[in-house]
Amino acid sequence: MNATRVAASARAKTSPGRSVSPAVFQARELGIVLALVALVAFTATQNSRFLSGQSIRDILLGTAILAVLAVGQAIVMITRNIDLSVGSVLGLSAFAVGSLLRDDQGLPVIVALLAGVGVGVACGLVNGALVRFGQVPALVVTLGTLYAYRGISYFWAGGRQINADRLPRSFLDFGGSSLLGVPWLVLIAALVIVVAGVVLRNYRAGRELYAMGSSPRAAELAGIKVGRHTVVAFGVSGALAGLAGVLFAARFGTVDAAAGTGYELNVVAAAVVGGVAVFGGSGTVWGAGLGALLLTVIGSALAVLEINQFWQQAIVGALILLAIGADRLVAARVAKALKKRDAHVRSA
Repeated sequence: MNATRVAASARAKTSPGRSVSPAVFQARELGIVLALVALVAFTATQNSRFLSGQSIRDILLGTAILAVLAVGQAIVMITRNIDLSVGSVLGLSAFAVGSLLRDDQGLPVIVALLAGVGVGVACGLVNGALVRFGQVPALVVTLGTLYAYRGISYFWAGGRQINADRLPRSFLDFGGSSLLGVPWLVLIAALVIVVAGVVLRNYRAGRELYAMGSSPRAAELAGIKVGRHTVVAFGVSGALAGLAGVLFAARFGTVDAAAGTGYELNVVAAAVVGGVAVFGGSGTVWGAGLGALLLTVIGSALAVLEINQFWQQAIVGALILLAIGADRLVAARVAKALKKRDAHVRSA
């Protein structure tokens, strides 16, 4: 009987319509939007070029790659895990696709996209399998694979880099072309956010990921296949990191073994600032996308205002600490509300 009650509690806590926390995280997402508006308005008053067409385009292109990575990170974090290898997976995927296109100039762009995603899926499944079957914390596993995948890239590259003049014109055009004025990279990122958001909110598989993050033990008692879902979550994160690697290669043209270095911390920051709880069970990919946009705008604003880039790191660190503090506050308030509700039900 107790197991049944625990499982039911897990389902109730993760239901979008019954949980106390979603309203709080929606408020946080609104806060990000307001912060973005204020930051853009202030920077524009100091330098009108900040709102030029080229500046906005550069911000959106920078956000696109980070947002794709942040969506995958959000899915993993919702399950109470973390993936620190995304930057290395991006680099490995970018170099793999660049090598493929260099050797076969007639390769269609869609094949390059699929190849990059395939490399990412393979890396993500390795992460997921190690976490599931090795029973090793995801932090330790992905810290190890961060260096392992980067090492593979360096060994493969052998000190060489792939320049834009060795890549097909069709691929480079894809990285810079637009549809109705919106870059293809931005459209792809938006599609990823929409699809992931719909799946997490409206489909059983998505709701089960929230249940896992809320209480892994209760999720198992409710019949959720926690191990399998863990592997799938890491596979999705790897796939999106692979996709981001293709977008990276298409945008910059030049690819070497160091591509994507340092991205992992910005990706985690984007997810956390966007309202994805470090302790799992709550948050949205919409928030992760907004977090990616906020971090990109902060970097661009500091450059326009000619402020030392050190402050960008300091601001990002402060935002992470603030977000974690907010998560703990929300968790405590939700736990208190659920405790009162359970007491009321028992007394009735």
